[in-house]
Amino acid sequence: MIETARMPTPISPADFQTVRGLLRRHAALVLDDGKEYLVEARLGGLAQREGLASLAELLTLLRNPSTEMCQKVVEAMTIHETSFFRDWKAFEAMRREVIPRLIAARSKIRQLYIWSAACSTGQEPYCLAMMLREHFPELSTWKVRILATDISRSILAQARQGRYSQLEVNRGLPAHFMVKYFERRELDFVVVESVRAMVEFQHFNLAEAWPALPLMDLALLRNVVIYFDPPRQREIFERMRRVLQPDGYLVVGGGDPTADLVRSMDRAPFDGPFFQPPQTTRSGT
Repeated sequence: MIETARMPTPISPADFQTVRGLLRRHAALVLDDGKEYLVEARLGGLAQREGLASLAELLTLLRNPSTEMCQKVVEAMTIHETSFFRDWKAFEAMRREVIPRLIAARSKIRQLYIWSAACSTGQEPYCLAMMLREHFPELSTWKVRILATDISRSILAQARQGRYSQLEVNRGLPAHFMVKYFERRELDFVVVESVRAMVEFQHFNLAEAWPALPLMDLALLRNVVIYFDPPRQREIFERMRRVLQPDGYLVVGGGDPTADLVRSMDRAPFDGPFFQPPQTTRSGT
């Protein structure tokens, strides 16, 4: 007799609300109606990794979860989709417009602070580092700090290694960059040490109180605020405005909501999802 595979028990409405509440409290993430299948898939995998008998056992634990379990649930439910040079036009605008303007403005102090928020597995900050190495050799004598942050500690551990599969490097990475800035190790490709040394990875929850940060010349907050509710989006945009230099730049994703940004910041004087603090702030009036 052939045993039929048992279908997983669908998550109950009460358990779905428990997960939604946990995500909102600990990460300000909004889980829309109809996403029960997403909870079942991602937390089912977490339950298996934790050695639990079923998703139901994990959901029972979530009724009075530990801080560690809350973090694991948030990490399991957070989307970490990314690729090298995601949105090529934005990187081209940074190369042609943003970085040259910042170099001219910082020529006396010779330092740049760049923040890649919600950096996921590290492709974005490493792309920034490779772009600076490739196109702006004059920065080799500058103090350049690229801060890369994410809510997931496990994803950050992966990003620090700078190790990517053939499939991952095939997604957006130019061939000459792969040859010049990666080393082959077994079946994977590892970012060379000189590029990895340019990036500092830190755990950071955008929805919680922010630690002290240096004023940023360039901040990338792409494809992440769409997962927050509108009040939290406005709060994060305002915090971003406050950590930018008066002539700094904020880069958002092409699909990110920008209505609140347009009201609180100025669009940069070139095409793309680039914003700057208001002119009054830059002029000091």
